[in-house]
Amino acid sequence: MLKDNHQVYGKISRAFHWIMALLIVWQLLKIGDRIADGEHWIGNTLVPWHVSIGTLLMVLVVLRIIWAFSQRKQRPLQNPATAFLVKAGHFLLYACMFLMPLTGIMYLVGKGFGLKAFGTQIIARGAEIPWMAQFGGLHVPIAWLLVILIVGHIGIALFHHFAKRDDTLRRMW
Repeated sequence: MLKDNHQVYGKISRAFHWIMALLIVWQLLKIGDRIADGEHWIGNTLVPWHVSIGTLLMVLVVLRIIWAFSQRKQRPLQNPATAFLVKAGHFLLYACMFLMPLTGIMYLVGKGFGLKAFGTQIIARGAEIPWMAQFGGLHVPIAWLLVILIVGHIGIALFHHFAKRDDTLRRMW
């Protein structure tokens, strides 16, 4: 089943969810640069892909939003008592997933570095654009907000699975 229905998320929604979850975890390894100035295996092997993976995530989040919008009437049903909180939490997650690569790109372009992803120069180097660099400065605070939201998301999914013993986690698994 490719599409969502009222009982479970379809294969496309689940693929978006888990592929993006893995890529976001990879991106969050950038936090490891704070340890020993990034002079370790993670810093030398995975972190150099940060801009490329971030650019890929920007494309995936746009596609995921389009897909989610197309599936909105088929999505698994929510408990009416908590539907607002679920929608607000997911909105914040999607907003952060969109703003993270956007602010990262704005920081790079604003600082005059341009944007190079997967070995291809997408936006040429150029003059600094202070307002863009300043907006791009929100990249790190948004990253920390995203970490908090992800921890909450995982915590709530586990609460549903182990405490409430409902099928919330299974619908996306």
